[in-house]
Amino acid sequence: MKADGDSLPEADKADGAPHPRMARHVFGHKDAEAAFLDAVNSGRLHHAWLITGPKGIGKATLAWRMARFLIATPPSDPDQDALFSTPAPTSLDISANHPVSARMQALSEPGLCLLRRPADPKTGKLKSVITVDEVRKMKGFFGLSATDGGRRVVIVDSAEELNTNAANALLKMLEEPPKNAILLLISHQPSRLLPTIRSRCRTLSLSALQAEDMALALQQSGIDVPDQNALAQLAAGSTGEAAALVQMKGLDLYGEILGLFASLPNMDRGRANRLSQSAGARGADARFDLTLDLIDRVLARLARTGATAMTPDEIIPGEAETLMRLAPNLAAGRAWADLSADLTARARRGKSVNLDPAALLLDMCHRIGSTAARLPL
Repeated sequence: MKADGDSLPEADKADGAPHPRMARHVFGHKDAEAAFLDAVNSGRLHHAWLITGPKGIGKATLAWRMARFLIATPPSDPDQDALFSTPAPTSLDISANHPVSARMQALSEPGLCLLRRPADPKTGKLKSVITVDEVRKMKGFFGLSATDGGRRVVIVDSAEELNTNAANALLKMLEEPPKNAILLLISHQPSRLLPTIRSRCRTLSLSALQAEDMALALQQSGIDVPDQNALAQLAAGSTGEAAALVQMKGLDLYGEILGLFASLPNMDRGRANRLSQSAGARGADARFDLTLDLIDRVLARLARTGATAMTPDEIIPGEAETLMRLAPNLAAGRAWADLSADLTARARRGKSVNLDPAALLLDMCHRIGSTAARLPL
């Protein structure tokens, strides 16, 4: 199916990383691949698959790998003599030189329909949802004859971005799927989907990646990994999150924030000012958002330490000592958890009224200091 236009943004592409259709391999999800391949070889291939798991762990990469395999591998003929039948495939690998591989990379494969948030060709901005008009385009796609009697595949990325009318339109298609049609639905939050959509799909649940698999996935995207264990911890096993962290030097920023917490209860005011000015500078929206996220990450780790009396694996050397000193008991853990909820609400309100980002961050630092001062450390 034709691309929307090379100059337009792609809703299913993470910043700083290649589009999932460009990846040749999937790392860390062998069980899911094996389950899908077994369904193909056993003749029990379901017409709809719901691929779930945290954002950025390779769900879309797996969906494109499945789609490439399905289109390049014709359905077996049940009437064909076993003596002349093609051996059952043992993997989802399709050569990069295969015509289907080239066409899918160019978004020109006639057997594929990609359903995602479209970009407005006039403004160049992505729409906030997948509309019913996008789903209706699939009728024309399914109205075409499949190439060589092969399969037709739809990738929906992501399914929770369907608005109500679009979701209902997709549901009708799931209820009466065309012959040799396979729908691959990607979902970061399956609980947001209509229960009737979930019930008509077979689910493949993917887990967060281990450090080694995440590093391999990043290397496949051409991204060098400075410290794979620390990055895996900070990104919670998400390759997409890790790519963004590498691009914005997230590990260094986390170290700066942790240094601020290490100075408590007598907060280093100079460090707080530098952090606020750097992340709150004009045009630094991405760094500002990342700073808010990483502050919340430290607060969550403090709350967890206080609740369990155990520190999580260190991201930065010396972190465990800081966490245990600031959250030595359950009461301290609760105080940090309450502060996290309060700061999240304040950040949301501040952004909604266009409060100066530097001032907002400095206020957050003061509240962190005030909370630490009240604790019996």
